[in-house]
Amino acid sequence: MSKYLKKTWVVCLLASVSCFLWGSAFPGVKIGYEWFQIASGETAAQILFAGCRFFLAGILVILFASLTSGRFLRPVGVEWKHAAVISLFQTILQYILFYIGLAHTAGTKASIIVGSNVFIAILTASLIFRQEKLTREKMLGCVIGFAGVVLINLTPGGMSLTMSFGGEGLVLFSTVAYAFSSVIMKKYSKKDNPVMLSGYQFLIGGIVMMAVGICMGGRISVPSGKAALMLLYLALASAMAYTIWSQLLKYNPVSRVAVFCFMTPLFGVILSAVFLHESEQISLVQGAAALILITVGIIISHREKKVRESI
Repeated sequence: MSKYLKKTWVVCLLASVSCFLWGSAFPGVKIGYEWFQIASGETAAQILFAGCRFFLAGILVILFASLTSGRFLRPVGVEWKHAAVISLFQTILQYILFYIGLAHTAGTKASIIVGSNVFIAILTASLIFRQEKLTREKMLGCVIGFAGVVLINLTPGGMSLTMSFGGEGLVLFSTVAYAFSSVIMKKYSKKDNPVMLSGYQFLIGGIVMMAVGICMGGRISVPSGKAALMLLYLALASAMAYTIWSQLLKYNPVSRVAVFCFMTPLFGVILSAVFLHESEQISLVQGAAALILITVGIIISHREKKVRESI
């Protein structure tokens, strides 16, 4: 299995599947809000909705991991603490901020902002956790990639030179939380089962978010079968994406897997344009230019690693 998951074409295929699933969440969440009759200002209901999604995702991941391993998987001792810490950043903070922010911005712009997570993760791993060195090539990659984020916000109908804290700002902060969670997951997965950690962090985060949403007065009901199916799809998308991603990270260097993250905003833009008809939010040229900048930034950062390995 380890040799199979290290093959380049396998990494490319599976990483692309994960990114497609993550990208589909941008229009999926907005459609979910509409079908569950959750208005953009109903913060409590949004948090409750997110909690239900990730609680279901946690159950799905745990069941899948247990079935494939032939035994029921659960954290033991310090693993509970590890799952809780990851949950704080990867689910609770990231998605509370993301869900609220997405309700106040276009899915296309949110997907581009999320595309900066690779660069934020590099800065976090280098400057805060000291897991790797911050080189000129990595800095250049960060600058070029983030230029794509800025470009998409300068388009007509975007944020112009100002930033909406309740919309794009919260989406950006959610990306920072995700960057922290990636570095922490890498640290803990050296000894712990990454799939198990993902499942239980979803479960913990889902319970916390449901409790917070209910305490804030949030209430949701399932108005139709299609609404229930959308919630199930969003849960499945998270469960499948993180299960695949954690396995790739287990058998491959982080940089080799992370280089494919540029595909998440790509899929987000395409799917938002198709299902939400948001293509008018940005021009085709500027959207393409932003995606190219993000892609080039990732390639430069990845190329730095290749060059050093060949010396």
